[in-house]
Amino acid sequence: MKLSSIINKDCSKAAVLFNSKKRILEYVSELTHEQLPHLEQHDVLSALMSREKLGSTGIGKGIAIPHGRMQGIEQVFAMILVSKKSVPFDAIDNRPVDIFVALIVPEGDNQQHLKTLAAIAESLKDKEFCKQLRHASNDTELYSIIKAQD
Repeated sequence: MKLSSIINKDCSKAAVLFNSKKRILEYVSELTHEQLPHLEQHDVLSALMSREKLGSTGIGKGIAIPHGRMQGIEQVFAMILVSKKSVPFDAIDNRPVDIFVALIVPEGDNQQHLKTLAAIAESLKDKEFCKQLRHASNDTELYSIIKAQD
């Protein structure tokens, strides 16, 4: 699975500026509600925060994969956000994070959820790809980089 198969152009945000983990998760919930209006923003935020309480989704090397399970969706909804500045995110390596691939997954679809997480983590192992993501100056360029990965 490639990132381009789950992330669309409207959900690729480059050079955004965040100052906290909470603000990132709020933005993810805002963007999710914009794209999926039937999902309430506060419910999305609650799902994301609940998952973070179990342990940080910061996987290291400046990358986090915040995610939450929700009823009311049939398939994985994903977005990528690249922050201008790295943000403290309680990642496993204690480094701040600047690449966020956020997921909202259907409640109860554990197998697909795990496959999606594994595929994203695999894509983000490529140091050159991550470097390109970090240097994208706008949303269109970021999405082009993701598409070119295919």
